[in-house]
Amino acid sequence: MINIETPTYYTATKKYDLSFPSLEADLEADVVVIGGGFSGINTALELAEKGITNIVVLEARYLGFGGTGRNGGQIMAGIGHDLEKIRKDVGEDGLRQIFEISDLGADIIKGRIQKYGIDADFCHGYGYMGFNARQAKTLRTWEKEFKSLNSKHEIRYLDGSEVRQIIGSDAYSSALLHMGGGHVHSLNLLLGEAKALASHGVKIFEYSPALDVQYGERITVRTAKGSVKASKLLWACDSFLNKLEPELHKSTINTYAFQMMTEPLSDELIQRISPIRGAYSDIRPVIDYYRVTNENRLLFGAATPFIEHIPRDLKAWNRALMLKIFPYLENVKIDLAWGGPMACSPNLFPQIGSLPGRPNAFFVQGYSGFGVTPSHIICKVLAEGMSEGSARYDLISSVRRIRVHGKDQMRPLLLSAGKTWHQVSGYWSGRR
Repeated sequence: MINIETPTYYTATKKYDLSFPSLEADLEADVVVIGGGFSGINTALELAEKGITNIVVLEARYLGFGGTGRNGGQIMAGIGHDLEKIRKDVGEDGLRQIFEISDLGADIIKGRIQKYGIDADFCHGYGYMGFNARQAKTLRTWEKEFKSLNSKHEIRYLDGSEVRQIIGSDAYSSALLHMGGGHVHSLNLLLGEAKALASHGVKIFEYSPALDVQYGERITVRTAKGSVKASKLLWACDSFLNKLEPELHKSTINTYAFQMMTEPLSDELIQRISPIRGAYSDIRPVIDYYRVTNENRLLFGAATPFIEHIPRDLKAWNRALMLKIFPYLENVKIDLAWGGPMACSPNLFPQIGSLPGRPNAFFVQGYSGFGVTPSHIICKVLAEGMSEGSARYDLISSVRRIRVHGKDQMRPLLLSAGKTWHQVSGYWSGRR
């Protein structure tokens, strides 16, 4: 098992010394949110900006303890892994609408940073990397699709020796540069957003796990030393739901991702690795992803591609992957490695909506490893659904939640089978 108490790059370099009390009272609210990651904090902030400020946020540990503080910090376009997987649910028009809003994430994040003066090391520049001719063809298609959205940012396909303009690696034969994407210090972004949320008068409590939820016209959430009664509830726990809501538990399955960071590198070496100081990922069904940090480190992450398991030595496992891309980093020291769970949905698309028969109990989960940017889009749409309603909310919440049968008894087997199928199907879709 992974020790989730291990420090991460984000906890080691956070710039906000925020802390919030635990709940030790019985409160009344308009909305109670369970979960203090991007989903919970962003949805609450979207609601607060609409004038709904009588909100209570309950976090079981500290803000960003979950996936928000354990990711690659990638700012990339899109929602979900493959929109084709939801075509039957939303139709052609719906698919196009979702594709159009899927490019909003970076601008939402930048707008949030500017509005509240958040110090989160946002940096432009993203490279989608291809290894072979099939992936090159896919990247050319993506170039046309991204450009069809009339982005104001540079979007450019690169081939052969041109690839070296953005990355110092011989591993790739093609790339798609998207200067609208990039990377961010995700924990500092969250903490800045939480500070903004508190400025609206929203109450945030840490180390206050929800122990029991009683549904009704007024929903009651009980913690060890207090309770919250609210007109509306939001479940925003993702991979840390821990079976507390059985209806949500049955439609995602947890897998693991692992990251590491190098020691600080020289300016010359960083320039060789990444002339644009950007973020990168290949386009395989299970990606390697990495970026340079503000402190001149390389942050590198991945998940196991076929067989679901947790490597015994995360530093050695990630380092071996890094050296396949950057063999000249052989003598670079790895300072820290960590990992954590991420909730995957069967169609690899985020799930939002309200619980069956409980129209005032909302949920968001199942980012399937792509959460930093999509969470800012999804939570804007979710806040619309929780307040005035919107066509965008109706559309995205219409995507089916599919039950994962046998997940508690056969999680590793199901994930291994799913990853293998995902990889094999990647040959047909131009991702392998």
